[in-house]
Amino acid sequence: MHVFFHGAGVFFHHLAAVNFAALGIALGFQALRLVVRTRAWRNIIAAAYPDTRVRWRSVLGAYLGGVGLNAIFPARSGDVLKLFLVHRRVEGSTYPTLAATLVVETLFDACVGIVLLLWAVHLGVLPNIHRLPDLPNIDLRWAFQNPIVLEIGALALGIGIGVLLVFSTRKVQAFWQRVRQGFAILADFGEYVRRVVSWQALSWVFRLATIYFMLRAFHIPATVHNALIVQIAQSLSTLLPIAPGGAGTEQGLLLYLFSGKAARTALLSFSVGMHIAIVLVNLTLGIFAIVITTRTLSLRKLRKAAAADAAEPTTPPP
Repeated sequence: MHVFFHGAGVFFHHLAAVNFAALGIALGFQALRLVVRTRAWRNIIAAAYPDTRVRWRSVLGAYLGGVGLNAIFPARSGDVLKLFLVHRRVEGSTYPTLAATLVVETLFDACVGIVLLLWAVHLGVLPNIHRLPDLPNIDLRWAFQNPIVLEIGALALGIGIGVLLVFSTRKVQAFWQRVRQGFAILADFGEYVRRVVSWQALSWVFRLATIYFMLRAFHIPATVHNALIVQIAQSLSTLLPIAPGGAGTEQGLLLYLFSGKAARTALLSFSVGMHIAIVLVNLTLGIFAIVITTRTLSLRKLRKAAAADAAEPTTPPP
């Protein structure tokens, strides 16, 4: 994380040089990207519950609230908030089904991410896997330097999951039936493309537009190629979201990927400045959404409401 805080200092030192017009456009595209994605998630949930009215504004509030929490807390904790908020707004919904809809919501992103990674590998811009432990300023280098610990941890996790499955045998069938319900929209591929992929493809356009104008704002050569490189760094930094938003990891990757293309101070100012700006937008939208949806910002009240939801009896699906 030291590179992130150092970059923050560089960013504030060079704040006067920022192109605020380009920055404002970038933040506008970031907000549009989030809003557009909620249309896709709403359609996935509606397909899972065809007999229930699923309001877009309810899904919008839940999604933005989760994004806001993810901006300041690690390990995708905001996804739990998304599920909690939308569960209270969709009558008869269950957490396994809603969790499955979040998986469906990421399928197109995963495909795009794989394509981008293959493109980066083809160009040879990514570091060799044997160099990953030695790359400076990457949060995960300890993990690469301690593979035995990782293997033991993965084994323990697998055993734990197996034990949980054994003890929940009587509920497994009902559980998986609810999970399958969340994938309902995939039964009609054409409907999936029209109602989900179309919105998500538009969100990717807005995502790249955000990065493009961020590059312009911080006076880094703004090209589609460079925007794609930045996106690859962001994707890699969030594979294991130990730090909020991949802070630190992203900066280290950008320094490597843009080596020789821009000055180190300019890259640090850009990467940290973009991270701070996007976090502020996500957090602002998230707070607003949570207040509108729950009428409170108290985590204690939200936890109590979540516990009450979990205690409610649910009728197994037919």
